[in-house]
Amino acid sequence: MARKLSSGADGMLQWLALAFIILIADQFTKVLIVGYYQLGDSTQITSFFNLVRWHNSGSAFSFLAGASGWQRWFFTVIGLLAAVLIVWMLKSHAGQKLFAFALACILGGALGNVIDRILYGHVVDFLDFHWRGWHFPAFNIADSAITIGAVCLILDELLRVRRTR
Repeated sequence: MARKLSSGADGMLQWLALAFIILIADQFTKVLIVGYYQLGDSTQITSFFNLVRWHNSGSAFSFLAGASGWQRWFFTVIGLLAAVLIVWMLKSHAGQKLFAFALACILGGALGNVIDRILYGHVVDFLDFHWRGWHFPAFNIADSAITIGAVCLILDELLRVRRTR
């Protein structure tokens, strides 16, 4: 007889599924960019947005990109440790919807960038927003998910503090 999952496990599976969808969307878009663009290629989509192929061997905003190569494995280990911590937190907090949504976004994004570091030695970025000659650093779906997750974590904490007053 099959054992029924508890509602906590069901809730956790829902968040892991969201993280998996983010991971698949991230990797699918990166495969397309790597398949159709050479490093530095760019296609103008609108007056403020281009698709590009850019490699980031560092972390956010190319932090440590110029290091000698150790950063690849450092950021890979950090991403994997974060993933383990997030899964552990999801197990305990699956019922807290905004918090769990934030964690799932960060988990999917972190694993997407970890896969890049393992496969390519760098993260593939391709979303390039610009305005009047100024370009925001190129980023990808994983980075977007991590950012959304971080904003949701802040919002969740602000709402929690507000509820306790």
